Amino acid sequence: VSAKGNEVYIDVIEKVHCLVSAKGNEVYIDVIEKVHCLVSAKGNELRMDVVGAIKVRSCLSGMPECKFGMNDKLQVAPRADRGGAPSRERSIAIDDCRFHQCVRLSRWGEERTITFVPPDGEFELMTYRITENVHAPFRIFPSIKEQGSTKSRVEVAITVKSCFERTTPGARNVVIKIPVPKNTARTDILECMQGKAKFEPTKAAILWRIKKFPGATEYRLRVDAELASTVAEKEWNRPPIEMDFQVDMWAASQLQVRTLK
Repeated sequence: VSAKGNEVYIDVIEKVHCLVSAKGNEVYIDVIEKVHCLVSAKGNELRMDVVGAIKVRSCLSGMPECKFGMNDKLQVAPRADRGGAPSRERSIAIDDCRFHQCVRLSRWGEERTITFVPPDGEFELMTYRITENVHAPFRIFPSIKEQGSTKSRVEVAITVKSCFERTTPGARNVVIKIPVPKNTARTDILECMQGKAKFEPTKAAILWRIKKFPGATEYRLRVDAELASTVAEKEWNRPPIEMDFQVDMWAASQLQVRTLK
């Protein structure tokens, strides 16, 4: 929750893994996306964009030409060239992208497929940025209230809901960092539906850890924080809530690897 008490910032890292193998020749493809998300306390999306990269590890013999295909409805143009209005279709609108030097750009312009002769080892085939039709993997609904005439207590209630399908592997190693005032003396965990929550004084925050968060699931945490009195009382500026986790086999941009030949 921000200084005004109505915003949540989320950083998401997603990873989609693909393996193509034929008689000892292997190609590993990872689509890795990082989502920057600004959400209101009511769960409304205020701003969201995706920065992604397609990483390849090639173990192919010789110098074969590879053809890499993505979504059929892929659009590559700056937002200004698309009229500035968000697209409501299911197309993937890429604002800008960069390719590795091994990519034949003429084929990309004509066929919207990435044709390349992969070098040995690991390399970054493509990077891109998307600002439209981004799907948030989570929604956070925070309620943080300062109680008492001297504001000696803080009531924290956080509800987190996963927005990806239940059929996906789900999110792993979820850590939600919920800031509390620096003069917090002790906390009581009133409700923790999943995982473990612990107050860490050095970080002035409650860390809520969940090993696995399935899709289409909602968890809630309620904490009562007791504050120690201080000589110079300053207004708490309410730093943002932070989330750190990994989601496999799911992309916020809906970008998909269709073919690799």
